[in-house]
Formats: sequence, C-alpha cells, structure tokens
Amino acid sequence: MPELPEVETTVRGLERVLQGRRLTRVEARRADLRRAFPEDLGQRLTGATVTGLGRRAKYGLIHTDRDDTMVFHLGMSGRWRIDPSEEEPHDHLALETDDRHRLVLNDPRRFGSVDLVRTAELAEWGPFKALGPEPFDLTAEELKRRLAGRNAAIKLMLLDQNIVAGLGNIYVCEALFRAGINPRRAAGKVSLERLRRLVPAIHAVLDEAIAAGGSTLRDYAAPDGELGYFSKSFSVYDREGDACPCGGTVKRFAQGGRSTWYCPACQR
Repeated sequence: MPELPEVETTVRGLERVLQGRRLTRVEARRADLRRAFPEDLGQRLTGATVTGLGRRAKYGLIHTDRDDTMVFHLGMSGRWRIDPSEEEPHDHLALETDDRHRLVLNDPRRFGSVDLVRTAELAEWGPFKALGPEPFDLTAEELKRRLAGRNAAIKLMLLDQNIVAGLGNIYVCEALFRAGINPRRAAGKVSLERLRRLVPAIHAVLDEAIAAGGSTLRDYAAPDGELGYFSKSFSVYDREGDACPCGGTVKRFAQGGRSTWYCPACQR
C-alpha cells in the first residue's frame, strides 16, 4: 500500500501540472472504486481552477476555487499517470486541464477512493476527524502523552492513525530500527529518552524516502512514471536473514496481521 512518502511524492508530481490550471474535463469511467464516486464530481470540478494541492495522512488533496477539495486515496494499487501515451484497462478517472495535460487515476484493485469535500469542512470530515497529528508535527513529548497507559506494542500504536496520521508498516519498521526500539515493547512503557530518539528517526526516514521518490514494491510509481528507490535503502524491512551492522541477524514475525522486521540484537 502506498504510504506517506509515496502519497507526498504523488502530490508533488501532480502539483507541477495542476497548480493554477483550470479543469476542462472530468470523466469517471466507472461508478466506483472502494466506494462510489461522488455523483456530482464532474459538475463541481469541470471549469474549476486548482488553487493548491496537499496531503493529510495517506490522502492526497486537490483544492479548487469553488471551495471544494477532491480527496483521493491510492488504496493498495492506485497511481496517477500524467499524459499517458495510451489508455490502460484500469484507468478509472481522467482529468484534463486548460493547457491540455491529461491526468489519469489508475487502480487495478480498486481499493482506492475519490471524495469531494467542502474545503472548510475538511477537518471535520469523517475519515479526518479522529486522525492524530502529522508525523512531521510530532514531538517526543506529544507522542509520550498519546501513548500513556497503552499496553499494546509500540509498533502497532505507531500504525494507529489516531495516534499518528500517515505512518505505515515500512517506515515504522525502519524508524524503530534506527531508534533501537524493540517493536514488541509496550508503547506506554517506552521512555521519553527513547522517544526522543524515535521521533527524529521517523522524521529522517520519511524525509529520505520522499527525497528518493518513495518505495516501489509492486504497483506504485510516481505520476511521471518514475519508480521510487528508497527500497534500496531498507535496513530491516523485507530483509529477513540479512546481517545487521551490529552483528545480529534481521528477523521477521507476524504482528497485528502484518509482518514486522527487526534486529533482536540491537533493538531492545
């Protein structure tokens, strides 16, 4: 599933061709993805000018001068394509701009979503209302407060979008490794000292991943077709059996229905 760096990379790619442009055509080629497209999507967006783009958690935001925001989620396999040379079977939504760019949302598994929300109401929109702070806005002290009394594993708590918005499996595994924290440790018992290592590690991992264009695992690619190459920098994720620089060996175990990779020798 595309995580925060992949969504941020996508938004930045779209921004280059959408910022300040008028949408001349909006075409939904099917009724739904994970849920139905808004019935009035074309009516409300056609003729609108894009005033800005952004991201909240793992959602991309396209703001318009009609005080509407198109909110998209890439699901498991979604990606935007800019000026594709040919159509593909899973191109489900197309946007055209006044300078003749064409942007297509492709989603083979159809686990993504597209919604249209009044911009002023975004913070109170259902999926956003309970979200925790963005990782880049997080401090160790705030994370300590949010984890207080929690007996669930620190790895699982970091994946909880109500605790921190936007973190996913890849970057949590990598950040916990850099901070030397065992992913099984009870979240509420992680000391402030350790959290003061963890929060900068989260920031660094995300910054590096965004700079690298994200991590291409299966279906993800940036809007310009480029593949993310942060996967070449993984220290533990998908590295079971590899040697750790500390002399230990990377292990994998199931946790909360997902795989966790870590080094038991240096993550305590």
